Amino acid sequence: MRLLIVEDDRRIAADMASALITAGYGAEICGDGEKAWFLGDTEDFDLVVLDIGLPGMDGLSIIKRWRANNRHMPVIMLTARGSWAERVEGIDAGADDYLPKPFQFEELVARVRALIRRSVGIGSAVIEVGGMRIDPRAMRVSVAGIPQSLTPLEYRLVSYLGHHRGRVVPASELQNHLYGDDFSRDANAMEVLITRLRKKLGPDCIGTRRGFGYHIGREEP
Repeated sequence: MRLLIVEDDRRIAADMASALITAGYGAEICGDGEKAWFLGDTEDFDLVVLDIGLPGMDGLSIIKRWRANNRHMPVIMLTARGSWAERVEGIDAGADDYLPKPFQFEELVARVRALIRRSVGIGSAVIEVGGMRIDPRAMRVSVAGIPQSLTPLEYRLVSYLGHHRGRVVPASELQNHLYGDDFSRDANAMEVLITRLRKKLGPDCIGTRRGFGYHIGREEP
């Protein structure tokens, strides 16, 4: 999962990124409002953590522009000001959740997990598909009740496919959400990763539709 953290306080942003990366997510940081608006408007993120007070463009203006341009990724808004009126304004602008500062990073991670689940129509905290059990809280994957040892990158790939179970996910989309723009887009690296996972989890754990992409579980019609 690829997340964008929009926060101009470098220490807070780094701490949030560390907590989210530890929880199994990919996290990118942006401290400027104008740049954050452009990133969210032109690139695909699974969720954005957005501070209200930013240089260049404030968080409320950013999310209003995103929603006006039909950018529907979940957004958690942050603010040092905790008035109920500001919370209402943020929700009305299109935010999906609201977290006043200071906050515990464990709460941020829990809210991120819940919003990502809801955004793809998953109500349970644990994803079960095709004999596989994916637990985002523990960052564990088990097959037939047996825990599997995965690298962080392997877990992120399985988790992304699990959150989009039944849908064929193009290789380019997987690459974008696993690596972001820092990746060379080498298709062979993705094939190597998929092959490694099939050896660990079983040859049928990840399906391929040639020319289209990959999926976990039976394809939806």
